[in-house]
Amino acid sequence: MKILNRPLRLATRGSALALAQAHWVGDCLRRLSPGLRVAVRVFKTSGDWLQGKAQDEIPDSLPKGLFTKELENALWEGEADLAVHSLKDLPTELPAGLCLAAVSPREDARDVLLTKRPIGAIAEGENPLCCLPPGAVVGTGSPRRRAFLLAAGLKLRAASLRGNVPTRIRKLADSSDLDGILLAAAGLKRLGYSLSENQAIEGQDVPPNIFAAPLPVKHMIPCAAQGAVGLETCLDDSETRSICRLFNDVSSQICVEAERRFLQAMGGGCQSPLAAYAQLAESTIRLIVAKPLDGGVKIMEGTAERNSGAGLAAELAAKMQSALREETTKEFRLSSKP
Repeated sequence: MKILNRPLRLATRGSALALAQAHWVGDCLRRLSPGLRVAVRVFKTSGDWLQGKAQDEIPDSLPKGLFTKELENALWEGEADLAVHSLKDLPTELPAGLCLAAVSPREDARDVLLTKRPIGAIAEGENPLCCLPPGAVVGTGSPRRRAFLLAAGLKLRAASLRGNVPTRIRKLADSSDLDGILLAAAGLKRLGYSLSENQAIEGQDVPPNIFAAPLPVKHMIPCAAQGAVGLETCLDDSETRSICRLFNDVSSQICVEAERRFLQAMGGGCQSPLAAYAQLAESTIRLIVAKPLDGGVKIMEGTAERNSGAGLAAELAAKMQSALREETTKEFRLSSKP
């Protein structure tokens, strides 16, 4: 393959996690294409202002592409060749002329409960949230995590929590009002934190006495594409797309495409509380999806042939929408009784 006679420019946000991901992608591309030079360029996105805002300061309805629009503008304007995204942040419908050129091997897609004391022995498959006392306060900035937390029937309370990963961990350590917080395992690992079997968490500047327990997927289904990094580029940039093909992980791509197809079919965006998680077997794909409701979560799952994930996602979305309509009609009839 012909080597570019200039550095390949990677556009990224400036958060610690975004930078870690961009530099990791750059290292991978250099290994895959010896002689390739890479330059990381940082852009501030319109969604970055959310990190310092309280929940009541954030509008209920947010535009698509909060964390991606400025990176996409850099592609259009020739200021970058690739945009590196946490794929969960990338809208399912891309602007004309742009494409998702590659998907990284997927990191652990689960969510993790962080606490200030070990939560005791947890049987395989058990929900760590069950080990918290009734009334415990758990911090999260995710509507999806909040919905699963409250739907667990454990009398737990959710508190708004924003900021980057190190900031959230520090808030847990310093706040007397927080009993735990929920974060993504992938973000922790990409920032260099390690989770041990005895629930200890290690990493740079980790406060003492912070512990972590992953939540099984069946108890908190991840958002679509959680744990995957996506590379976006211009459709007509054949050189960059050929480099991306070296990086692309086909198995991860099949899974996240099914998850993102469900999100799209449900009319949800990257800020939607919808959940979707796909897993591959030798010849099949299994997809589990969820829609938070008032006081609960509606969950469905299905299996199809390995390369039929998009059709399975569309089928589950149609069934989910039909079931939700039936429940709404049932509630209306009950409320209409004299």
